[in-house]
Amino acid sequence: MQLDHSGRLSSPWFGGAAAALAVVLWALVPLLVARAGELPPLRLSTLALLAGALGTLPMAHRRRHRDAPLSGAQRGLVYLGVPMLITGAVGASFAAFGRAPAEEAALILYAWPVLFLLASRYLSLGRLPAGTLLGAGLAFSGAALLVAPQALAGGVSGAWDGYALALLGALCWALYSLACQRSHWRLGERMHHQLLIASLMVGGASLALEGTAALPSPDVLLTGALLGFGPYGLAMLAWDRALRDPQAHRLGNLAHAVPVLATLFLVMAGVTQPDWRLPLAALLVVAGSLAASR
Repeated sequence: MQLDHSGRLSSPWFGGAAAALAVVLWALVPLLVARAGELPPLRLSTLALLAGALGTLPMAHRRRHRDAPLSGAQRGLVYLGVPMLITGAVGASFAAFGRAPAEEAALILYAWPVLFLLASRYLSLGRLPAGTLLGAGLAFSGAALLVAPQALAGGVSGAWDGYALALLGALCWALYSLACQRSHWRLGERMHHQLLIASLMVGGASLALEGTAALPSPDVLLTGALLGFGPYGLAMLAWDRALRDPQAHRLGNLAHAVPVLATLFLVMAGVTQPDWRLPLAALLVVAGSLAASR
C-alpha cells in the first residue's frame, strides 16, 4: 500500500481520512474486548497482535528508499523499544478493560492525546504554554469526574488497578505516537515486524502468567482477529500516515473523539447503561484537548 508518492493519496484530504479511520477503529476496542470476555487479557493481546502482523503484511510499504540506514542504537529502538511500547499499550489496555468498567477505562486510556500533545509541544518549543497546561488539566478533569465517585465510595479498594493500567496504556500510546513522528524510522513500513515481535513478547508473558488453556470458541477467535486486523492493524497504519501529514498537529485532534465514540458504541450495544457523567466527562476531555492544542 503506497502512502506517500501518489497524487491522490498525498492530497490534504487523505491525511484527515486516515486519522478518522483510525479513530473509528480504535473506538471499537472496548466493545470488541467486552465481546471476547472469556480470554485472559494477555492471551487476547497475543491473538490481536498476531492478527495485526498478518493483516499489515500485504499493506507494508516495500519500496526501497535512499535514506541512510538505521544505526545499531536506532535499530534497537525500532525493533525492541517500539514493540515494547506496543506490548505495554495493548496489554495494559486489555487488562484495564477487565479490571475497571469499560467506559471509564476507555476515557482514561484515550486521554493519551493530551499526553502526546504535552510531550510534542515541549519537544518543539522547549516549554509548555499556560494555555496548553490549562487545556490538559481540563481534559484530565473529565477522567477525574468518573474516578472520584468510585474512590469516595470504595476508597483504594475500587477499580484503581484498572485505572492505573489504563493510564499506563495511555503513556505507551503517547510515546508510540511520538516515535511515529520520527520520519526516518519509517515505522509504517516496519509495522508487521514490530507487531510480530510484540505478539511474541506478550505471548511469552501470557504463558508465564496465565498458563495454558483450551482453544477458545470460534466467536472469540473471530473477535480477536477483528481486533488485530482493525484497531491494531489497519488503524495503526492509518495513524502512522496521519502523523506524517503536514497538518498532523491538527489531525491529532481527531483522536480526542475516541472516548466519545467508544462510550457511544458501548451504550448502543447495551454493554453499559447511559450515565449523565459519561457525556459530561467526554466533553471535558474533548474541550480540554482542543484548548490545549491551540
